[in-house]
Amino acid sequence: MSVLVTGVAGFLGSHLADCLVAEGQEVIGLDDLSGGFRENVPPAVVFQEGSILDTERLERMFRKHRIEHVFHLAAYAAEGLSHFIRRFNYTNNVVGSVNLINLAVRFGVKCFVFTSSIAVYGSSQVPMTERTTPQPEDPYGIAKRAVELDLEAARRLFGLNYIVFRPHNVYGERQHIGDRYRNVIGIFMNQLMRGEAMTIFGDGEQTRNFTYTLDVAPVIAGAVRQASAFNRVFNIGSDEVASINQLAVMVAAAMGQPVKILRLPERKEVRHAQADHGELVREFGFHPKWCLREGLPRMAAWAKRVGCREPSRFRNIEVDRNLPEIWRSAAGGPTGPPADPASQDSEEPR
Repeated sequence: MSVLVTGVAGFLGSHLADCLVAEGQEVIGLDDLSGGFRENVPPAVVFQEGSILDTERLERMFRKHRIEHVFHLAAYAAEGLSHFIRRFNYTNNVVGSVNLINLAVRFGVKCFVFTSSIAVYGSSQVPMTERTTPQPEDPYGIAKRAVELDLEAARRLFGLNYIVFRPHNVYGERQHIGDRYRNVIGIFMNQLMRGEAMTIFGDGEQTRNFTYTLDVAPVIAGAVRQASAFNRVFNIGSDEVASINQLAVMVAAAMGQPVKILRLPERKEVRHAQADHGELVREFGFHPKWCLREGLPRMAAWAKRVGCREPSRFRNIEVDRNLPEIWRSAAGGPTGPPADPASQDSEEPR
């Protein structure tokens, strides 16, 4: 039997694969390398470069490897950008996920683990709990919620077990620091290494929980061993809250550079998003080991080793009305994700 990890070349997907390999699992990894990097994939993983939209390839993988568990992390997770790439967002984040759910049902997968997002909550009261009624406010959150609902339906009709994790603002080594649309910590580090100011939308008082990847990956990897977690939803992340202004100061300190900030016009986004992790603690005994002041220097040391990257450009903006000017100048360039990016999400308030 094998386990499938989609988005395995992304930073969270690759750390998850590390954990599964360490447990002795045969790991089959799929990624189209549009948002991840081949060097992120652990050597023991049976890697295939491909898209979750390629149903023929997916079926061959399921048929050949007798997939027992699916860990589905592949997504294009630029929450703010999703307003302007609606078709792309729903094609990759909903249709691609449904392709996997169909095959999981047909081939008798024991459990389908899905990394959703706290974007499903929208701007509900904080802290957000699993009992908070989801009210997503952007196409990315809507897509994630749609997949959650589809998994519930597949469970009712076909008996497919699932576990939904809603991670948020995960950071760490192997993150795509050249992605200009998501993952604020990586963006800040890349800007500083390029001699640029850190760009902040609005007044910078937006707040989020920030979570180090090594606190998240082991929990997700081991979840399928706990049948009591099946068919449930868990917020997963740190309780540590920081504003974007505070974060910028901490990132600059970790990088050993002075604080340089460029203020940009405010954009439409959830202003405060913190999640409650009581369910995670009760089920898995979860207690984060890494705070920002410990995790940021580790990521900074890695970022300095790999060096700065040219900021990515999204090729196919579908709606340019109200598109932030900094993204408008980056749209339509020669590089950017093709049909199926496979990077882990982070709902970043940049």
